[in-house]
Amino acid sequence: MQFVEEPARRTPVLLTTQVLVVGGGAAGTAAAIAAARQGADTMLVERAGALGGLATGGLITLLLTLDDGNGRQVVGGLCQEVTDRVAARGAAYFPPREHWGSPDDTLVARYLRWGLVWGAGPHRVRYSVAYDPEEFRFALNQMCEASKVRLLFHSWACEGIRDGNRMRGVTFQGKSGRFAVLADTVIDATGDGDVFASVGVPFDLEKVLPWLWFRMGGVGNVDAAFDAGAGCLKTTGAGQVLFPWGATDRIIRKIDATDPVDLTMAEVECRKKVMEAIDQLRRDVPAFRDAHICEIARDIGITESRRMRGTYVLTRDDMDRPLDDAIAITGHWTKYGALYWIPYRSLMPHDVSNLLVAGRCISVDHRVHHATKEIPPCMATGEAAGTAAALAVHQGVAPSHVDVPTLRGCLEAQGAILHVPPA
Repeated sequence: MQFVEEPARRTPVLLTTQVLVVGGGAAGTAAAIAAARQGADTMLVERAGALGGLATGGLITLLLTLDDGNGRQVVGGLCQEVTDRVAARGAAYFPPREHWGSPDDTLVARYLRWGLVWGAGPHRVRYSVAYDPEEFRFALNQMCEASKVRLLFHSWACEGIRDGNRMRGVTFQGKSGRFAVLADTVIDATGDGDVFASVGVPFDLEKVLPWLWFRMGGVGNVDAAFDAGAGCLKTTGAGQVLFPWGATDRIIRKIDATDPVDLTMAEVECRKKVMEAIDQLRRDVPAFRDAHICEIARDIGITESRRMRGTYVLTRDDMDRPLDDAIAITGHWTKYGALYWIPYRSLMPHDVSNLLVAGRCISVDHRVHHATKEIPPCMATGEAAGTAAALAVHQGVAPSHVDVPTLRGCLEAQGAILHVPPA
């Protein structure tokens, strides 16, 4: 391999804050809002020009799921608040509480068409949510503004600044050049674990099939399209449908989502496959004859890449086992009755005392990841990380020394669910 020598540089510090959140997806936005609401000076830095990550720009517009598959809600807090805000504007669809857990075939068939029921049967109605991505983004913007989160877009994280067992901050690259943000606590919510990997925290890496979701409008008869096996889902927009996988089952191979060469191939191939699928729909399915493309996801759908090997690795053996330091609970979107209590330890690296991790790159094994990668648990771990970071600021300790019962009490006071309600 060929190398070039770069001269030493002095990187300007943009600002110093108490809590720095890197990544403005669902997890990172929840972390920033939670920290700011607890009174911590909080900055959220995002590489794109909008919040939400895959939940908005990736068109993965389904909250799977807020329940355990048996009719009991297990994710609340900020995820529920966003749902309420979007629903208040008529831009969310979900089963009413009295339907949750129902095995009624007619109800199950209704919600299947919205993508709210997945996995192997026999099926029951889940508490899952379909929503409009722009309304979801608008709700996140409002919540950040009201809580006084400092937002900074169009800035790519470069490397964490590590000093012994502590983080001093993170360097970023923008169009104006390189700069640093210093912080008491750093939260890595990049999805790919870019920050923790840059400071030597160990991780596991999985290759995945990339996805590219897309929406079409002007569909003549949405139910007829569904009955024709078009592979689409209903949306909150009249005459509009969502295609969740974008025909990428025919992609060439699995990719390493931390490799720009692989990502480039995936972007080109996935968009080609989407256009082929659209052409076929217009040709073969009457309901799509006059349909148009509303949007192809701007962010390619990556379900997994790096997973931190943290203080505790949550494994399949932990299914249905309550843990004393749980800061969130999640069900499994394809399994009924499977529950994971996510411990605070799964948000912490071994040897960096003021770094927390939230979202899909937390410390779990590959099988558990299929449950914890979804938007509701990502928001729940983000909310927990942000709350913990603020508590650390107020207590004058590192996040690794935050009193967990106090943290759990704060989360429950904010609406998080840490105890499974009676059936």
